[in-house]
This record gives sequence, C-alpha cells and structure tokens, in this order.
Amino acid sequence: MTIWAHCVNFFTEKIYQFKLTYAKKIAFFSAEILHISKICSTFVPGNHKFIMKRFILGLLVTALTGIYCVPAYGWGQEGHRIIAKIAYDHLKCRTRKKVDKIIGERGMIYWANWADEIKSDNIYPQSIKDGWHFQDLNAGMSDSLVADVLTHYPAEGGNLFRALDSLEIEMAGEKVLPLNENHILRFIIHLNGDRYCPMHIAHMDDKGGNTVRMKWFGRDTNLHAVWDSKIIESQGYSYTEYAQMIEDEYKDMKREIMNKSDEQLLVESYHLTEAIYQHMQVWDGNTYHYIYTWRQPMERQLYIAGIRLAKWLNENL
Repeated sequence: MTIWAHCVNFFTEKIYQFKLTYAKKIAFFSAEILHISKICSTFVPGNHKFIMKRFILGLLVTALTGIYCVPAYGWGQEGHRIIAKIAYDHLKCRTRKKVDKIIGERGMIYWANWADEIKSDNIYPQSIKDGWHFQDLNAGMSDSLVADVLTHYPAEGGNLFRALDSLEIEMAGEKVLPLNENHILRFIIHLNGDRYCPMHIAHMDDKGGNTVRMKWFGRDTNLHAVWDSKIIESQGYSYTEYAQMIEDEYKDMKREIMNKSDEQLLVESYHLTEAIYQHMQVWDGNTYHYIYTWRQPMERQLYIAGIRLAKWLNENL
C-alpha cells in the first residue's frame, strides 16, 4: 500500500471513529485533522502536497457537514434512558422478571435507544419509511380532534400511534417468537417515550420543529434538537442521576398520571407543544432564559413517559 493510501485510510478512520462516538467537539476535531495533516504531509512527495491540502480541506468540510446533519432523535440517547430507568424503577416484581427474561437484566434501559440506532440498518425499514417515531399534527387543533388521533390515525405526518397499537397487540399474542418478542418490546419501550416528546407531535409544516432555526449558546440548531437533547444535556447529569432527581421531584404526580387516560395525556402534550411554538414568538434569544422556562415542563414529560410505560408493562406482561 502506498504512503498516499495510508494517509487516506488514516483520515477515514478518524472520521469514522468520530461519527460513532459523537463525543469530541468540532473545534477539537478540526485541530486533530490539521495535526494529522502535518504528520501525513511529511510522507507525501512534494508534487502531491497541493493535492494533499485539497484532500484535507475536503475531509474537514465533509466531516463538519456530517456533524451538523446528524438526525435528531426523540429525546436523544440520555432522554430515552431516563424514561426507561424511571419505568424500570416502577415495575412490579413479576413484571420486572418477565421484562428481564425477554430483553436481558435491565435491558429495557440498555436497549432504550435501539429503535433509533437501527435506522442505519435495513432490519426494519418500515419503521423509517412509515414514520413510526412521530405523528405530526397541525396547529390550532381542538382537543377532540387531537384525542381522535389515537383511534383514527391520520393519513399523513407519521404513524407513531398506529405503530404502537400494532406492536402492543402483537406483543400480547400467544405465538410471538422469542426474537420478535425481544425486538417488539424494544420498539414499545422507545416509542412510548417518543409519544411524550413535544416535537414528535409537533407541526407538519416545519417537520416537527426541524426547520425552526434557533441559536443555542451561539451555535446554530433547531427547535426539534433542543427538545430532543439540548435541554437535558444542559443539566449535566448522568441518565441515572437525572432519572433519580426526576423521580424525587415529581413523585407527587404519579397517582394523577396513572389515573389519566391516553387521550387526556395526548391533549396535554399537544397543549405543551403549542405553548412551545408560541413562546418562540417572544423569546429573547437567551439560552439560559429558555432553559429556565422549559426545564421543568420537559422533566415532567420524561416522568410521565416513564410512569405510563411502567403502567402499560405492569398491565400487559
């Protein structure tokens, strides 16, 4: 293999590792690219140095573009783990044993993000093609129209509630295969979190907030990404710490959450979504003000999602 090929492989591996972890910051990655370029350039013949510089620039642009184009997922990784942890803590003993048997000990936490991770695979293409993770709604809908979405599935804008109903019916079947049972449960755990994320029942015309541009501590982002992960990440907790804090803070709401119907909770989530959109008209652009305004409503949604997931599992497994 030529020195040039070694340089190409070196850069490609760096980008691949970065995209797998999402952990390094853009500034660090840029510095890393430039540092490696100096090392590689010492092995490149003089007549190829101009090409090498163009190649490095192309890699940097491609990498940074890739970082900004990472799709936003419902609640993000930490959010889904928080929901699963809250739910796991509220399972009855017999339910917990059955869940652990199907998906592995504490597996409902560890696999909470699986339904997002397989978007890069073709194992369940219909989950992407048919929009299992969201149900976009229109602005200004009446409570009755919103509640009706649970039983009369909209023809467009996603299939979150249709998918959940189908999966839950299949999970209750007597002849479900072990592997199917495992995967179905992973979907149910994840999608029951998505249904309480405000931007997963958001407006159809802006793709669930994805085209609503915002600045977050000076960086470009969008409304969907803010509610998926950025408010959560701003608190600096691990998922276990955040789940425990939320359980301690909102435990007095549990009885009320348990007693409400799916229709009532969907309508309340929709009202929250509409309030988020309305706030964008008056927000002063200060990220700290935004976090102060919406942290607790966001935490309540995480708690509701966890308690309702536990309720479904306790009643159906």
